[in-house]
Amino acid sequence: MNYSRLQTVPSRDFRRYCGLTPRVFHQLVSILVDDLPHSGQRGGQPRFGIEEQLLIALEYWREYCTYFHLAQSWQISEATICRIVRRVEDALKASAQCQLPGKTRLSKAGSELSMVLADVMELPIERTCLTTMIMGSSQLLGKQVASPPSA
Repeated sequence: MNYSRLQTVPSRDFRRYCGLTPRVFHQLVSILVDDLPHSGQRGGQPRFGIEEQLLIALEYWREYCTYFHLAQSWQISEATICRIVRRVEDALKASAQCQLPGKTRLSKAGSELSMVLADVMELPIERTCLTTMIMGSSQLLGKQVASPPSA
């Protein structure tokens, strides 16, 4: 979904789509205006505006999809998706408005951590058993494999 269509949806749906409220989204756009290439500059003009570049990066971070999937949905190359995500990340990391206090600053403040939160998910690992590969699945299930008739 491009930014022009996203502007017409209610703020609740805007947040559902990109994970940010419209106010925070526009604050990030104002940070990125100086750092990202946009139309009106010399040289080749980017195909997407700053809002679309931010949407691409947010979609990559939020949905954990591959560059290939993003490239197919936005109809551009994987290299362009990679370049956009990297530029947005670098611009936001360099901004003073998006930086969190470091570990040393938090420890010097005298506050102690009262809780540690870990976001994890357990998934079963699918492995083929070595004996299954050697003996065959039918012998492990108790079925006898008929030997070929002797001539």
